[in-house]
Amino acid sequence: MRNASDPYDEEEDDDDVSSERQIVVGICSMMKKSNSKPMTQIMERLCKFEYITVVIFPEDVILNEPVEKWPLCDCLISFHSKGFPLDKAVSYAKLRNPLLINDLNMQYFIRDRREVYRILKEEGIDLPRYAVLNRDPDRPKECNLVEGEDHVEVNGEVFQKPFVEKPVSAEDHNVYIYYPTPAGGGSQRLFRKIGSRSSVYSPESAVRKTGSYIYEEFMPTDGTDVKVYTVGPDYAHAEARKSPALDGKVERDSEGKEIRYPVMLTAMEKLVARKVCLAFKQTVCGFDLLRANGHSFVCDVNGFSFVKNSMKYYDDCAKVLGNMVMRELAPQLHIPWSIPMEAEDIPIVPTTSGTMMELRCVIAVIRHGDRTPKQKMKMEVRNALFFELFDKYGGYKTGKLKLKKPKQLQEVLDIARQLLAELGQHNDCEIEEKKSKLEQLKTVLEMESSLNDNQYGHFSGINRKVQLTYLPNGQLKASSEEEDSLTGGPSLLLVLKWGGELTPAGRVQAEELGRAFRCMYPGGQGDYAGFPGCGLLRLHSTYRHDLKIYASDEGRVQMTAAAFAKGLLALEGELTPILVQMVKSANMNGLLDSDSDSLTDCHQRVKARLHDVMQKDQDFSEDYQKLAPTGSPSLINSMKTIQNPVRTCDKVHALIQSLTRQIRSRLEDPKSANLQLYHSETLELMLQRWSKLERDFRMKSGRYDISKIPDIYDCVKYDTQHNGSLALEDTLELFRLSRALADIIIPQEYGISKLEKLDIASAYCLPLVRKIQLDLQRTHEDEAVNKLHPLYSRGVMSPGRHVRTRLYFTSESHVHSLLSIFRYGGLLDEGKDEQWKQAMDYLSAVTELNYMTQIVIMLYEDNNKDPSSEERFHVELHFSPGVKVSPNEENAPAGFGFRPASAKSQEKQEDLGSLEDLTEDQPTCHTLSDPLSIHRKSPLLGNRKAGSMEVLSECSTSSRGAIYRLFPSCSRQSPEVKSSGLGFEGCSMVPSIYPLETLHNSLSLKQVDEFLNKVCESRSETLTKTLKCLSAMFDSQFQPSMQQPESLERASSSVAPSPPQPPARPVWYLSNPPSAASTSGPSSPSSAEPPALSISSE
Repeated sequence: MRNASDPYDEEEDDDDVSSERQIVVGICSMMKKSNSKPMTQIMERLCKFEYITVVIFPEDVILNEPVEKWPLCDCLISFHSKGFPLDKAVSYAKLRNPLLINDLNMQYFIRDRREVYRILKEEGIDLPRYAVLNRDPDRPKECNLVEGEDHVEVNGEVFQKPFVEKPVSAEDHNVYIYYPTPAGGGSQRLFRKIGSRSSVYSPESAVRKTGSYIYEEFMPTDGTDVKVYTVGPDYAHAEARKSPALDGKVERDSEGKEIRYPVMLTAMEKLVARKVCLAFKQTVCGFDLLRANGHSFVCDVNGFSFVKNSMKYYDDCAKVLGNMVMRELAPQLHIPWSIPMEAEDIPIVPTTSGTMMELRCVIAVIRHGDRTPKQKMKMEVRNALFFELFDKYGGYKTGKLKLKKPKQLQEVLDIARQLLAELGQHNDCEIEEKKSKLEQLKTVLEMESSLNDNQYGHFSGINRKVQLTYLPNGQLKASSEEEDSLTGGPSLLLVLKWGGELTPAGRVQAEELGRAFRCMYPGGQGDYAGFPGCGLLRLHSTYRHDLKIYASDEGRVQMTAAAFAKGLLALEGELTPILVQMVKSANMNGLLDSDSDSLTDCHQRVKARLHDVMQKDQDFSEDYQKLAPTGSPSLINSMKTIQNPVRTCDKVHALIQSLTRQIRSRLEDPKSANLQLYHSETLELMLQRWSKLERDFRMKSGRYDISKIPDIYDCVKYDTQHNGSLALEDTLELFRLSRALADIIIPQEYGISKLEKLDIASAYCLPLVRKIQLDLQRTHEDEAVNKLHPLYSRGVMSPGRHVRTRLYFTSESHVHSLLSIFRYGGLLDEGKDEQWKQAMDYLSAVTELNYMTQIVIMLYEDNNKDPSSEERFHVELHFSPGVKVSPNEENAPAGFGFRPASAKSQEKQEDLGSLEDLTEDQPTCHTLSDPLSIHRKSPLLGNRKAGSMEVLSECSTSSRGAIYRLFPSCSRQSPEVKSSGLGFEGCSMVPSIYPLETLHNSLSLKQVDEFLNKVCESRSETLTKTLKCLSAMFDSQFQPSMQQPESLERASSSVAPSPPQPPARPVWYLSNPPSAASTSGPSSPSSAEPPALSISSE
């Protein structure tokens, strides 16, 4: 890249590369634009094309020299900005006839908003309802303005306030928005950004009386504008910013740059981007979208415009422009250049059986990342104030209430303070017990509302809640927490939950895994070889990636999804805007949440049996069959470690006591009293959580509450990993014992026998199973919404093809349940399928489904097979147990690698070469030791210049006949590959997370679809029987009151109002008594089946 005034280097003529004819790309714009960071970054990348040279026209030449003296060029990038002589540029284009990246004559239209709106209207692009007021003596009919208090009438068109008033000149940024009188009147005055301001409020409500304007309807956009940047008709980058109309303050990051939010365009918006680019003949073009009322409206077209501060965009933009220039000019100038076939355009990969197939769908169910310990406090309340609160927020409709908003939590805190003040005068023992619970409630909520946002509990976060459950006959005693419960009369069970927030380590885990996940997708070969995962990024930006990310409503799950998305799509900035823009909350239809804490009958029985077995003060003997009927090695090993469950619990309790004593002594030591622990926790907070576990684990009866074991393991794992610097004695022994106990309790709470596991699993994740089935079915159906419109797909390779990605982020319960369905639902027969038997043996040896556990389903299509053939679609099932509990984990179960060669391919391997031998033939597969920085590396870096892409649409073999493939196999049976560092970690780049292991890689879509269908039908039959039984019981006991649902509702509402006497039998209350078992294990779903229509097909 050089200025036109720079001298040529004579020695270049002797260079072999430079002796070829060079294509000169001229940059003709004002110096401020030519020297801007985006232009410099893109032009530097453009220069890496072997046959392209970039020349910048000096501003002095542009302004003062005749066009005949302007530098010569083959391709011209020229655009108008303030002070630029557009007329001269048009004359130059006529004189030299270069290839124009952006048409110059159309730039006259872009400078006039009236012309912009006319062209948009002609193209059928949605824009806000508008009218033009031309104050032109020659056009009197277009100058009729009638102004009312809260509206204007422009040439007969009425606009109620709020409305927008825009100058017709696109270079005039003084846009006004007028507000209605009931809202306070006045106007918001927008202008080009000055410092940290982009608008100011004015009390002036009257419209401007001089100048010509466009009046248009104000579109409610929830405070964000979307800015779209095209590079040709087939590529667009989109991001959102806070609307300048909101408060006029420009949101800036720590570096002073305006904060932009990442945005995914819908299929219709992608079509609009294509239309805008073609209609205005501007290859590089920016325009503004307003998303309102479920539609997208174009409100401005800016012409030539680059994205700021996005390395990925700079790479893509240079690649698209370079290929465009070479495609148009190389044939004319007789330059030996072949049109590149982008590997990303059709995502084809070699299957493990040696054939080539196209990736069509990726479905992943992922557990959230590392979190702070979850904490819980339960108490039964009967005070009228709590019943009033329950009624105020509609608790009687379902019998349950979740309070998460700051205002709601403040009300609970106010009630606790008031009751403590009233109880302050009494010294009764029973009241003291109640006071201690209220004190804890008050303390936690006051900590929650602390202004210190660094603590892991605060009202401004999304990691705390109060649950209230209506109990018609009071709470039955189940643990030490409820042993003080009174009996008789209705009450409310108050459950306060706090903690459980995603840690910084959890964010890093999720982001790194997201970055590694790109390598699941084809692409990134050839010129992109040094940039793993680039295939996904290009696929996404060029509209061929249909991505949706779902998360349950828990804060840690949502932030994990956002961090993963940040890594997956190479996004920049904070997680909150990514969460708002890109993560769908799936709590409305039970897809990823368990809305109810009520246990199914089966779950109640399982927990009761588990409780009985673990309370026996004797060594396990016949209990092996009772606790581990599936013969799981991980369970049996844990039982051998424990031997006598009560004695082990005694040891654990003693170790906790030792731990709390050590923490107290540290607190008394002035040197460590103010010590800050991980994630800004204090020693005092650490003592609080361990003291609570010490109290709750051993009940007053002397028995142990085994539901606390997961919490103990949770806490000691957290402190071992994050607070190891405290060097507390016996922590590792507590970790070892509590882990052994947890390895029994946690998986077995989801069922002991295979039938129980299936019953509980389907109760948890039936909606998710249905959704996965829909995802797989919809992928191969003809869905225009996810494809480019045929009319606009000329010049686009395989425009109808797309990859559907669905990512589901959830909690441990759904991951356990979904895995149980695949393991025990009868997908394959272990006796007949050796690969499935090996997979089941591997899963049986896995002790824990830790943070970031992944279950991944990949669907491929073989376009050479008949569409009706069962062999047309091929499904692979993969799994990872998530984060390694310790870096040097011993006895970790060994899988068989990611995408190992299938049995079907063994016969072919003599000819095709072993997939395990590819390490010797594929020097371009890199092992990357720095996952955090890889996305910043330009894909254009390399020994040779960009300009050609290797095609992956057919088998290419090396001298030894090995298949070229994206992933080198990392089979555990091949130590050579393992030692070379080219296992999945060579692709995943996340050493702290177990690599994906393939459970099966030769399933047919028909097989999987029939299996999922069977699971759904089986659950539906079970629910139908259960509901019939319940209905019969209900009818027999309450026949007189069940005339019609409407009358029952009326009766319920008439009884409900005056606390503390709530309705004795609300509508939702069936005859089942509250469970006597502790409910402090994993939250469980409602047994009622969600309506099928609630499952979105997206």
